[in-house]
Amino acid sequence: MGRKNNLLVIVGPTAVGKTAVSIDLAKKIDGEIISADSMQIYKHMDIGTAKIKKEEMEDIPHYLIDIVYPDEEFTVANYKKYAEEHINDINERGKIPIVVGGSGLYINSLVYELSFSRVKPNEEFRKRYEEIANTYGNQYIYDELSRVDPVAAKRINPNDRKRIIRALEIFYGTGKPMSKFNKDFRKETDKYNLAMIGLTMDRAALYKRINNRVDIMVEEGLIEEVEKLLSKGYNKELTSMQAIGYKEIIEYIEGNCSLEEAIETLKRNTRRFAKRQLTWFRREKRLYWIDVSKFESIEDISEHIIYHIKKNNKLNI
Repeated sequence: MGRKNNLLVIVGPTAVGKTAVSIDLAKKIDGEIISADSMQIYKHMDIGTAKIKKEEMEDIPHYLIDIVYPDEEFTVANYKKYAEEHINDINERGKIPIVVGGSGLYINSLVYELSFSRVKPNEEFRKRYEEIANTYGNQYIYDELSRVDPVAAKRINPNDRKRIIRALEIFYGTGKPMSKFNKDFRKETDKYNLAMIGLTMDRAALYKRINNRVDIMVEEGLIEEVEKLLSKGYNKELTSMQAIGYKEIIEYIEGNCSLEEAIETLKRNTRRFAKRQLTWFRREKRLYWIDVSKFESIEDISEHIIYHIKKNNKLNI
């Protein structure tokens, strides 16, 4: 067997500072960045997803950002396929792929052998459940998932129609809940020289950063961005438009709440999302956690990551 590919993964909750750390690291270890963010894949959705700006990339190549339109379907299986192609390509060119993001399912698709992804899509089933959700709402099918697979339901946002339907499809197609599949057949991949880093910080400090970030998003034109998306015909039922940062602003645009209420709800939902991300990632035993608030600078954080990688012979760098 030939030499294994290198893979560095950096995860953490929203607003913890993954972007800045990953860029500094990429410069130091000749790396290229693959996004693992399930919202930054969408074109025209920039402010609400905290998408990195061109000038912030500092000439470091970034992949899997702006690859589909908001009304196009994009699955975890799609992500895995594209990400693995980039991982191979970056390795072949003698550089280090750095997967960076907070989408647990995307990360898991790369670092585990997830056999439930082999359950073939059933278009008829999906169509039927789309119709049910259109008639009765997302909560209706979410309640059904909560009955047949409460474990999976806990991990899926009640508004994430696509993943709710996929979990139901797996249950009715195999007779086993998706969570059971995960438990029985999920094994750690051994195809990479793998280093996994988790960034964290004191919860109060993180929540303050989240609140500030939301205020900046509004200043930068989040409301105008959402209005523009709606005017392009991207309706609020789309998975993309159900995302945090968009659904709250749509409520305001539709006159269901004041702007102040929408902003407060957005801050609260983002804080809750960060908490869920941390809960998800805490289950990953291979993560080396770094409290970023204990360091003086971004450079110090990336130096510490490099020291950890070299000390533990994690990657060939």
